[in-house]
Amino acid sequence: MTSVQFTVGKLDAGMAILLTEDHHLIEFPSLLLPKGVTSGSIVNIAVSRNKNEEEKKMKEFWELQDNILDNFGVVEPLSPVVRVKNITQTSLILEWDSLTLRTAKLRSLDIYKNGTKLAQHVPDDTNFIKLSGLDVDHEFEFHIVIKTTAGEYKSNKVTARTHKMENLTGIRVAFGTFEQSEPAITELKDLLTKMGASWSDEVSVETTHLLAQLPGGTNYDRAVQHSIPIVKPDWLVQCDRNKKIQPALPYYIINVSHND
Repeated sequence: MTSVQFTVGKLDAGMAILLTEDHHLIEFPSLLLPKGVTSGSIVNIAVSRNKNEEEKKMKEFWELQDNILDNFGVVEPLSPVVRVKNITQTSLILEWDSLTLRTAKLRSLDIYKNGTKLAQHVPDDTNFIKLSGLDVDHEFEFHIVIKTTAGEYKSNKVTARTHKMENLTGIRVAFGTFEQSEPAITELKDLLTKMGASWSDEVSVETTHLLAQLPGGTNYDRAVQHSIPIVKPDWLVQCDRNKKIQPALPYYIINVSHND
């Protein structure tokens, strides 16, 4: 313990000026001075080191650091894994496994095509993006980068080539309203199988065209919502007959203005 003698020089609201014997000035909280002390009073202030409390606080500090490390620093997020699906002449779907972030939080997810970041925004609750407007019969390289509170993580890189015009396997249709659904739909399904194309009962992100004879229905509404071409069945017949993907516009079930 160390004890030092001071002379009270001045008392202000909440603060006292103390003078040491070797004429050093020290500011000291006046609330800690004994009652009745005024300017000119002599006080002794004793200071001692509380090693027990110091060791206790140090132990608590390092326990906290260890807990933080165990909870947030040992198991880090996993790098995302991406793959390409449903390739067509001008589009494809880039899909990735559900993100494993551990205790981290996602800040952003960016898509890269041939090393260049794309402007498309990906909602936090989805694990795919449809990329359209691609060049026909062209090879592309894709990967994604996630930025988290634990750092930045890059996915694997995948390479994909869009289809040639003669490749019809990327066609994936759903069916809308027909004047007489059978045997028309069954025959169209058989034709799709022959072409190496595919179909689904409901419109999804993988649907490339909706085959229908009349407007209306749930699939029709979904196709309109997602800007999926709604074409007459003859479009598919002509694709097979010409062994080449055909423009959709001439086969729309409703007239579409070129100015729209």
